[in-house]
Amino acid sequence: MGTCSENRKSVPELFGSAVFNDDVMMERLPKDVYKSLRKTIDEGKELDLNVANAVASAMKDWAVELGATHYTHWFQPLNGITAEKHDSFISPTSDGRVIMQFSGKELIKGEPDASSFPSGGLRATFEARGYTAWDPTSYAFVKGDSLYIPTAFCSYSGEVLDKKTPLLRSMEALSTEAVRLLRILGDQKTQQVITTVGAEQEYFLIDKKLYQQRRDLMFTGRTLFGAKAPKGQELDDHYYGAIKPRVAEFMRDLDRELWKLGVLAKTKHNEVAPAQHELAPIFTTTNIATDHNQLMMEVMKNVADRHGLVCLLHEKPFAGVNGSGKHNNWSITTDAGKNLLDPGKRPWENYPFLLILAAVVKGVDEYQDLLRISVASAGNDRRLGANEAPPAIISMFLGDELTSILKAIEDGQPYACMEQKKLETGVRVLPDFNKDNTDRNRTSPFAFTGNKFEFRSLGSALSIACPNIMLNTIVAEELSQFSQKLEGAADMEAAVKSLVRDVVKEHKRIIFNGDGYSAQWVAQARERGLLNLRTTVDALPRYLDQKNIRLFAKHKIYTEAEMEARYETIMEEYVKTLNIESLTMSGMVRQEIIPAVSGYLAALAAAVSAKRAVIAGLPCAAETLLLENLSGLLDQAFSQVDELDALLKTAPAESPNVLTAATHYRDAVLPAMNRLRATVDEMEQNVSKESWPYPSYADLMYSI
Repeated sequence: MGTCSENRKSVPELFGSAVFNDDVMMERLPKDVYKSLRKTIDEGKELDLNVANAVASAMKDWAVELGATHYTHWFQPLNGITAEKHDSFISPTSDGRVIMQFSGKELIKGEPDASSFPSGGLRATFEARGYTAWDPTSYAFVKGDSLYIPTAFCSYSGEVLDKKTPLLRSMEALSTEAVRLLRILGDQKTQQVITTVGAEQEYFLIDKKLYQQRRDLMFTGRTLFGAKAPKGQELDDHYYGAIKPRVAEFMRDLDRELWKLGVLAKTKHNEVAPAQHELAPIFTTTNIATDHNQLMMEVMKNVADRHGLVCLLHEKPFAGVNGSGKHNNWSITTDAGKNLLDPGKRPWENYPFLLILAAVVKGVDEYQDLLRISVASAGNDRRLGANEAPPAIISMFLGDELTSILKAIEDGQPYACMEQKKLETGVRVLPDFNKDNTDRNRTSPFAFTGNKFEFRSLGSALSIACPNIMLNTIVAEELSQFSQKLEGAADMEAAVKSLVRDVVKEHKRIIFNGDGYSAQWVAQARERGLLNLRTTVDALPRYLDQKNIRLFAKHKIYTEAEMEARYETIMEEYVKTLNIESLTMSGMVRQEIIPAVSGYLAALAAAVSAKRAVIAGLPCAAETLLLENLSGLLDQAFSQVDELDALLKTAPAESPNVLTAATHYRDAVLPAMNRLRATVDEMEQNVSKESWPYPSYADLMYSI
C-alpha cells in the first residue's frame, strides 16, 4: 500500500510520479541533451555516448531521490513474463567509501545470462552470453528499491530472444508502409504512423489462505479438481454488480500503484463469473501498452498479496464458469493524431479509411492461422469456443453500416447513407439520444468497434506482444501490396474503389456479423473454407508454413531460425504445462484424495458396525449405499491415476520431437486427466465437507 504522503496526493500529482517521463527529462536534462534524446525516440537517430552519459546521470539522481539503490534492465523473454537482474549504483572510492554512479554504457547495455531462458534451440546451455539494450521509447520507472529500464534482449550471436524487439520491428514496418500509402493518396505531412492498443485485463481474486491449501492452484494456476458450486453465474448477478468492500479496497490500491507507474488504468468492474473482475486502461502506443500490461499483471499479484488475496490470471481457473480473457483494442494513428480507423461522417468517401479497412480484411483472411497461433496456449485452449469467449475460428465483425458500404462498393452501386436513429426511452425525464449505427458483437474474435478493432481471443495470462506483432506485420504486408497497385494510377479515386472492390469479392468470407457461438456458424465457416484450429497442437505447425516465413522475412521481423525457435518454445511450453498439471493431479489423488476418502469410508464402516452392535437389524441403507458407491469410485480413481501415470512415463516433458509429445499430451494425457477429474469430482459430492482435503469451489469463489 502507498505511503501516507502518496495517499494524500491528488491523481494528477500521483500519476507518473515514479516514471522518468518527458516532463522529468525536460526538467532534468540540458536542452541539447534533451533534444538529442527526443530525436532518438522520435526519429530513431543513433544515441551518442555523451548524451547517454548525461541521461544516465540524471536518471540515477532522480531514481535515488525516490529511494532507489539499484537498477535493472527489465526485459521480456520468450516465456511470456518479465525478467530482471538488479545491480546497485554503488562504486568504491580509493579511501574505502562508496559513491553512487551510473554510466551511459550501463544504461545502454546489460549482460544477463542467456542460456537458461527459453530459446527454442537457438542457444545451448554452454552458450551463456546475452545482451539487453535500452529501449528509449518506453520510459524508465522506479519500483521498490530499483530503477527499471525497459530493454530488448538478444543472444551473443544476435538472435532475438525476446518479445519487445520483433514488436518494435513490426511497428516500424507498419509505419513505413502506411506512410508510403498516404503519400500516394496525397498526404505529404505525415512522417510516422503509430499503432495504439488498450488491453482490457480480466482476473479472479480468491482468499490467500484458501489458495495455500490447494497445490493445484499453487503449481498450475487453475483447479484440477472441483465439483461445481450450487450457484455459479446463472443469475447474472455478479456482472457489473456492486463491488464488495474487500475487493474495492484492493482495486483502490491497485489504481494508485498503477497510476504512480504511469499506467492509464481507467475502468474497473465485476465480470461475469463469481470472484471475477476486469481492469481496462486507456489507449497508448503499442510498445508502451505491452510494457504496461506486463506491469499491470505483476502489480495485480503484488497488491492482492498485501490484501490477503491471490490474483489468478489463468485463462480457466474454475471449470463450469467463465474463464478470463484479454481484449486487445488495436488502432492506427498518424503522428498528427488522426485515427486512420475512424470512418468519419462519410466513410464511403474516406479513402485512407477504406484502404486501411480493406488491408485489415484481406490480412485477417489470408493470415487466419497467424492470429489463432498468436493466442495459442494450453490454458487458452480450455477457454476458446466455450460460451464465454470467441470460437477458435477467426472471423471479423464489421457491423451493419460498414458491411453495407463494402457491399455497395462490391456491387458498383452508390451507397445510401443509413439514417441516424434515436433511442427513445419513453420516459420524459430520461434523455433520448442517437444510437450507434451498429450493435456490438461479443462472440466475434475480431470486431470493429467504432474506430478500432477489438481482438477478443487473447488469454488473460498472455503477453499482448505476439498478437500485435502479427497484426502489425500482416497489415504492413497488405498496405505494401496496395501501394504497388496504386502507384502511378491516373485516376486515384477509380483505382481505390477498384482495389477495395476486389478485396471485398475475394475476402468477404472472413466477415461474419452473426452469433459466433452457434453450431450453425461452425458448419457455415467450414463451407466458407475458414480454419477451425481448435487446439494449440492444431494451430502451431502452420506457423512455419512458407507463406508465413516469407512474410516475416520480407518485413525483417524474424529470421526463419527465430521462427523455428518460437515454434519450439511455444510447443515445449504446451507440453511442460500439461506435464506439470498431470503430475500435480496424480500427486493430489495419491497423497490427499485417496487417503481422505479411505478415512471417510473407514468412519462410515465403523458407524455401520457400531449401529449394528447396538441393534443387529438396525437399518443402515444410507451408509451401505454410500459405502458401495464411494468404494467403487475410489477403486475407479485408483485405476485412472495408474493409467495417467503410465501415460506420463511414455511421454516425458523433454522429447526430441516436440510435436509428437504435444500430440500425445493432447490426445492421450488430457482425456485421461478429464476422466480422473470426473471421478474425483463425483467423490467430492459424496464425502462430508470436513473430510474433503481442500477448499471447495463454493469456498474459493464466495469467501471474499
